[in-house]
Order: sequence, then structure tokens, then C-alpha cells
Amino acid sequence: MKLRFVLLVLSHVLIPLARCSAQQSPDQKQANLVAYAHFQALTTAERNQLLAKAESGDAEAQYWVGTMYTDRNYTEGKVPQNLEEAARWLLKSAEQGYAPAERAYGLMSIAANASVGERWMRRAAEQGDTEAQFWLGYGYVENWFGTVDSQEAIKWYRKAAEGGDPDAQVELGRRYEDGEGVEQNYTLAAEWYRKAAEHLPNLGGAYQGRNHLGLLYLQGLGVTRDYVQAYFWFSLDGEKANAACAREHLSPAEIRGVERLRNEWNKQHATPPEVAAAIDVFKKKSR
Repeated sequence: MKLRFVLLVLSHVLIPLARCSAQQSPDQKQANLVAYAHFQALTTAERNQLLAKAESGDAEAQYWVGTMYTDRNYTEGKVPQNLEEAARWLLKSAEQGYAPAERAYGLMSIAANASVGERWMRRAAEQGDTEAQFWLGYGYVENWFGTVDSQEAIKWYRKAAEGGDPDAQVELGRRYEDGEGVEQNYTLAAEWYRKAAEHLPNLGGAYQGRNHLGLLYLQGLGVTRDYVQAYFWFSLDGEKANAACAREHLSPAEIRGVERLRNEWNKQHATPPEVAAAIDVFKKKSR
């Protein structure tokens, strides 16, 4: 869970989320990556326009300005990192009910005042912001708010998962697999892993979902044991050790069949050029 936490913190800090409605599509991670790449490419003139818009009271612009002052990868050589200034702009946006800002300000406030952080994150979560819902769940597991509450955590994980967040889908699947806070149910675990696995791009929850789903097929838990399916999902997520394990059980013809399926999948789920370029920006900035 610690590694997942680090990865998710990076995704929150480095990708200024563009979602502001209650609905989230399976391609929202793509939209977030593109937004991050555009954010990194802002010119001085565009930054000044953004600041002017924020000064005029635009909640979304205020959120982006707040993000600008928190993102170390952005502030290098452009604007100095200033967490107090970031908090000021995020609060302005949050007070107008802009859910991404409510979430960001809540996360920023937890260390200084857990109850304030919880209150703002809950406001965003109640608007349907799946990132806030996920972090609320995590916070109730990790005692961010002065209490550990497994059922409250599961409630928010479930809301985020049902809203289409692949990280939450994996977490909920893991809990069903392990019987942690819920009755153990491998079938439901497989269902949630599959939902995460079908997301693009192959990062975070999508990557983990493919690997976890492959493991269930390898063991025959919640699904019929199927080495072809196991090899297929492992080959999609790039998990070489697990793929090799599944491959040992397949004939040359079955291996060729999986490779054809994988090629068809990749064609049908091709990453748009702008998203591929955005992923490269994200990876370079997160090193």
C-alpha cells in the first residue's frame, strides 16, 4: 500500500485534474495527462492571462494558479514554489464550490488541521469527485482524521470505484480478494480488477488491475483457471515474471493466439498521439 500511496500522491501533485463534474469517463486519466502536458507548456503570456482570470474571480483559473504554486516540476525556472500562495488561491476556488480545489485544499490542510482537511475533501467527494472519494477512503484507513474506520473507508472506495476511478476499483477488488472489511468474494474481486484493467493508459490502477486479474486467472480464483487469459492480461501489463509463469502452461499455438489477441487489443485501444506525448512529459517530470 505504501508504494501505491507514493504513486497516487505523484498523480495528484503532478496532474492538475480537469474534472469538475460528477461523472468520470474511463478515459479521464488520458484527459488528465493531456492537461498536465498543457500546463507544463504554458508560456509567460499564458500564465499572465491565467493569473488575470483568477484575479477576476474565475474558480477554475484560481485552482490552476494554486496548482502552479505547488507543483515543483512546474515551478522550476518559472515561478517560485509558494505553498502559502497556493493555499490562498485554492481556498478562493474551493469557497466557490469548485470540487478539484476543495479536494486539493483538503489534502494540503490535513497535516496542519485534520478536521479542516476532512471537511473540504468531503465537500468535493459529495459532489462526485472520485479522487476526493478515494483519498477519503485512504485517509480513514491511515488515521488521517484522528480515527481508523474501515467501513467508512470502504464506503468511499466503493463510491470512487463506481464512479470509474481505476485506483479505487483495484483497492476495492483487493479488499474482496483478501476479505478485508468485506466478506471475501473472489468473483467480485475479479469484476473490479477487470473494470480497472480495461482503463487506459496502462498506469496506476489500470496496470495493477491487469496484473491482479491475471493472477486470479492463474490461480482459478473467482474465475475459471485459464492460462490463456492469465498470459493475455500479464502480457498487457508488462509483468514479465508472471507472464513467463503463465506461458509455461501454453502450447506454441496458444501463445501465438494470445499474441494475436494482444495485437488486436492494442490496435483497438491505441493511445492517441497527444496522450502518448503527455505520458512522456509526465514520466520525465516524475523521475
